[in-house]
Amino acid sequence: MKTVRRAKLFIILSVILLPAVFGCDKKKDYELDVPDVEYHDSKLKKYPGEGEIKILSFNVRYGTAKETNSSNNWSNRKSACVAMIKDQKPSCIGFQEAVYDIQFEYFKDQLKDEYDGYGVGRDDWKRSGECMGILWRKSEIKMIDIGTFWLSPTPDTPSKADSWDAACFRSATWGIFEVISTGQRFCYINTHLDHKGAKAREESMKLISKRFEQYNPGRLPQILSADFNASPSSAIFGNLSGMYNSRNMAPTGYSDENTTYHAWGTTAGSQIDNILFSYPATPKEYHTIVEPYESVAYLSDHYPIYAIFAF
Repeated sequence: MKTVRRAKLFIILSVILLPAVFGCDKKKDYELDVPDVEYHDSKLKKYPGEGEIKILSFNVRYGTAKETNSSNNWSNRKSACVAMIKDQKPSCIGFQEAVYDIQFEYFKDQLKDEYDGYGVGRDDWKRSGECMGILWRKSEIKMIDIGTFWLSPTPDTPSKADSWDAACFRSATWGIFEVISTGQRFCYINTHLDHKGAKAREESMKLISKRFEQYNPGRLPQILSADFNASPSSAIFGNLSGMYNSRNMAPTGYSDENTTYHAWGTTAGSQIDNILFSYPATPKEYHTIVEPYESVAYLSDHYPIYAIFAF
């Protein structure tokens, strides 16, 4: 049986709420309808099988934000975020908007018995600003190589792509990982594209494509998780040859059409969070995690998402 939570309302997204969409200030009004959100609990197996991996992508909403509803402040939802991860048991987690010393270090500490991780602040290559960090489950995944680059014309140093019309510093964490049980390796990049600059998003995807070629000359399976700040139909995805959306390619009945950004349950947003892949990785299941944890209805202003892959 599936439970359906329905909300019918029409809103104008205020200047106060708008930063929740992108993690950077922006002033514009949007008129959006709120969709039905469905809980699927009949077919999903939730956990990877032998030799499979589960990738979870999570825009956590930056922890320094002072929310209009104080219950959405980081201090009131951080424990529930950890509970979700412990329950979901992903093989790898890619975070967006995780402020390094407030959120990413918190996750690393709370999950240290099960996970190891890497990430740097996007403002200084150290601890300043948001972090596109990756955690990996130590019992399942071995890290072979890892690093960070910036979505700018100077990707090997902390930088903002002003010439690309970017509004913020944007970075990406990349890694080569190995499935311990099989020895299968894969190349994984986790990032967050700019919310304002259309050119920045386009050029960032071109750069990501080049970096996959650089880090993965042996053509291992590739996985890209991100808040793309773009709908799945955007032309920017044409810059990633041979990569596909796990939401669309998972078997019928093992995926959903829920939107991922929801502004604390007040707006529809769009499917801007996605997990892409290349063959021979094959998506077995995709899910938008709309379920509450520890009585916290919304872990962030984005729903976490996951995809399970076989090789």
